[in-house]
Amino acid sequence: MPDSSPHGAGAPLSRRAAREAAARQAATGATPVVTPPQAQAAPAPTASLPEAQTPSSPVPAQAPAAAPAPAPAAVTWESLITGSTPIIGSGPTDAASPSAPAAPSAPAAEAPAAEAPGGGFQPVPLRAPRPTRADADATPETDPWLFSGDTAPAMPYSRGNTGATATVTATATRTATLPDETPAPAANRPTSATLDDLFSGSTSTDDIGNVPPPKNKKRRRIGGWIALGVVLLILGGIAGGGLYVWNTYEDKIREVMGWEEPKDYEAGLANGEASVTISSGDTGQPISEALYAAGVTKTSDAFYDYLIKSGQNPIFQPGVYKLQKQMTSEAALAALLDPANRQEFTAQIPEGFTVDGTLQRLSEGTGIPLADLQAAAADPSAYGITVDPAIAAAGGQPLEGWLFPATYTFDPGTTAQAAIQTLVNRTIESLDAAGVPAADRQRVLTTASIIQREARYEADMQKVSRVILNRLDASNQETFGKLQMDSTAQYGYGELHAGSASTSDEAQNDPNPWNTYVHTGLPIGPIANPGDVAIDAAMHPADGPWLYFVTVNMETGETIFSTTYTEHLRYVKQMQQWCSEHPDSGC
Repeated sequence: MPDSSPHGAGAPLSRRAAREAAARQAATGATPVVTPPQAQAAPAPTASLPEAQTPSSPVPAQAPAAAPAPAPAAVTWESLITGSTPIIGSGPTDAASPSAPAAPSAPAAEAPAAEAPGGGFQPVPLRAPRPTRADADATPETDPWLFSGDTAPAMPYSRGNTGATATVTATATRTATLPDETPAPAANRPTSATLDDLFSGSTSTDDIGNVPPPKNKKRRRIGGWIALGVVLLILGGIAGGGLYVWNTYEDKIREVMGWEEPKDYEAGLANGEASVTISSGDTGQPISEALYAAGVTKTSDAFYDYLIKSGQNPIFQPGVYKLQKQMTSEAALAALLDPANRQEFTAQIPEGFTVDGTLQRLSEGTGIPLADLQAAAADPSAYGITVDPAIAAAGGQPLEGWLFPATYTFDPGTTAQAAIQTLVNRTIESLDAAGVPAADRQRVLTTASIIQREARYEADMQKVSRVILNRLDASNQETFGKLQMDSTAQYGYGELHAGSASTSDEAQNDPNPWNTYVHTGLPIGPIANPGDVAIDAAMHPADGPWLYFVTVNMETGETIFSTTYTEHLRYVKQMQQWCSEHPDSGC
């Protein structure tokens, strides 16, 4: 509303003006003085204008001269706040406005006495609101709200252009902060303040508030590494557990999920070469594992599962078979049943062969060099055999009689010593089966070797065994302890394999320790490698008085036994007659 009437009568203060005046009075402690209106004829005084107002601003026309105004009455803060005493120039003057009737001034006599400055009613200090400034570059010269120093500039309260002003002198207690100024350091900020300081504007919440401490970046980094470690630990545990479960239950997982791989190779992938060894007594499962180990089948159970599904139960021959890699189980079975795929690592040694002939057969059947076999046979102690040193001294073979004659199958890569050990072990088995005491093994082998070389059939072997025993009898008055066996004379002389059944005069008269025509008793050692029948015949001879025998038919092996020498000569003539009729029969 208007602050004054056309006649200069004061209008009530606005609430904002009252608060601002109260703030300044609280700052200075003085009571504001209202300047009364001057006479109409006198020029109206003007307040100091800021630089924003220029002298060229239009001044309203002066009112007609009037009677002098009465003496000013004393003003109190209660009258200012309630609006009963106006501040001249606080609003625009509009003579035509009917809404601002003039309020007659109270007579001086009726006015209460003015209170002393700083006494009486004290309004609550209020912080004057700071007007919003759009211009951030304003200065104290252009903006009356920005000030510094001890005294604040006068504030225009006139809402119109009446030229009337109210001047309040106050001491500034706070300096405005420009936008581009840097806030004071925390050390210079007040440590305590009151509500009066906040209302009066001498301090602010920014000044008394505690600045939050800076974030600890090092602690944050440590926390981040710990969190990362926990995550990695969890992920590692999950990965490790998954790997363990997969490795342990892969087959079951694949079966449940339908991820099973084919157990067998597809047809047409066979390539290269592979050797598979089948030992005596092997069945489907060990053969299936051997095929997988050699790279023939895809899995260890593929071949066995094929046999079960197809209902086949074939008999596999021992030996080494030559197959291909990545074969189907069906093709592998066909290859194992084909004799052409069986590799010849087999040695067949006939009965009656000497050490020299046996080693030759071993070399041919296994591929082991003959020299390696001969070196391995030179030391019988390597096989647990103790023989008469005189045999080696006489030029004989220490292992003669100990290399059992049979058919052997050896694995590829078998050494010479391993092959010979196999034959020796087989001889020991035969001696034990015949009930030969360990102390009599060498003697029994010597007797059995003679039986093996002199007879062909089992019945004849048992009779030959009896002839040897009868001739070795001390009461024998026919031969006087001499065996007189052609096989012993021929072995000692080196013509055992000359291809003749008859002994030469040189062989019969040679004094070698194996010649039973010269020496009584058994020869110094075996003359050949006997088989099971000959060893058993040496232990179980036939009953009879025979001292002589002769083979009369070389083709059939017919042998005639006799008791006297005269009878024996008659059968010798029969043999000579047959040999003359068969000159190429080996007589």
